Amino acid sequence: MKSIALRMYGKEDLRLESFELPPISDGEILAHVISDSICMSSFKAVEQGAAHKRVPNDLGESNPVIIGHEFCGEIVEVGKNWAHKFKKGDRFSIQPAINYQGTLAAPGYSYKFCGGDATYVIIPNEVMLMDALLPYKGDAFFYGSLSEPMSCIVGAFHANYHTTSGSYVHKMGIREGGNLAILAGAGPMGLGAIDNALHGAIKPGMVVVTDIDDARLERAASILTPENAAKDGIKLVYLNTKDPDSVDKLMALTDGKGYDDVFVYAPVRPVVETADKILGRDGCLNFFAGPIDPNFSAMFNFYNVHYASTHVVGTSGGNTQDMIESLDLMHQGRINPSAMITHVGGLDAARETTLNLPKIPGGKKLIYTNISLPLTAIADFEKAGETDPVFKELAKITSANNHLWCKEAEDYLLAHAKPIEV
Repeated sequence: MKSIALRMYGKEDLRLESFELPPISDGEILAHVISDSICMSSFKAVEQGAAHKRVPNDLGESNPVIIGHEFCGEIVEVGKNWAHKFKKGDRFSIQPAINYQGTLAAPGYSYKFCGGDATYVIIPNEVMLMDALLPYKGDAFFYGSLSEPMSCIVGAFHANYHTTSGSYVHKMGIREGGNLAILAGAGPMGLGAIDNALHGAIKPGMVVVTDIDDARLERAASILTPENAAKDGIKLVYLNTKDPDSVDKLMALTDGKGYDDVFVYAPVRPVVETADKILGRDGCLNFFAGPIDPNFSAMFNFYNVHYASTHVVGTSGGNTQDMIESLDLMHQGRINPSAMITHVGGLDAARETTLNLPKIPGGKKLIYTNISLPLTAIADFEKAGETDPVFKELAKITSANNHLWCKEAEDYLLAHAKPIEV
């Protein structure tokens, strides 16, 4: 089987190339990848090369790895050891953080023949051994790609904890009926967090979302509206916190009591310190955003740690159960993470997108691995449609869907886009 894939040979050395996959063993699965959303973690891996903890030390000409770990597709061939559990035609999503035998090896970082930015891949035996190849029952592949980033959000909500007065036993999860704040929360992952806060297993009483960009806040409010939140009994507030009195405004929304759960979605010192200042008694600060600087730090009030039981947790990725929960929430129609996606492209756009990801504004960049398409913002579809009939139709479809990516858009693109070639 011939595959086309974006493979990493070294630091900032990505190459789109075609090659023959070897025959699968009894413990492997051959799969056809359809979609992969590009994560900042991939950018970090490419920036560090073999120095990255998940990338093999012998990365190079004889051992390149396929990049990309948020992928979804269909099974093509099953090794006999897994024929009892999987079959040809099954759709799948994958949990990349498999942690097999305590190692950090993961699809999209560590394997020569398994990663998301490819047409065909060989899924190694350890993925199935760790129950990390997950059945996907959705009708649009891009939702399967978004299940991995959603699992990070779901895991973070589970990691928060609280106590009751007089007891030091931790009750896991956000506080039911409590005040919840998502700081720097109008970006792609923040949108997923708002969706999970409103429609997840535990319902807060109020959700406050902050940002310093009015346009981002307005977009978030048009997708996840305060009116719809109110129907579910939750007060949803969007607040621009660029002014110096933002802490006072945030506290006023709680009548001075503070917040039970505060999620920090940007590794920025003033944002972390604002989170600390607005914690209520037994408040939990979740530092979600991963900093690049290993010496990143911020001030934290330890008087309140002692006398008000405030505390901090941090999460980095979700586990398999978190991903299963994310898929279930999508299957039930309770969450719709399509708002995360702001750009769409083909496999030939994956290299430049990955290398320049921090410089590209917007949210998630969705790659369809079997087509050729320049990375294009959904907001620019109409302009691109002036010269390209495919974008013209995509503009019509997404405009009718509140300018969001959707199954109809995916179906049209896969049917009409130019196939990928090298």
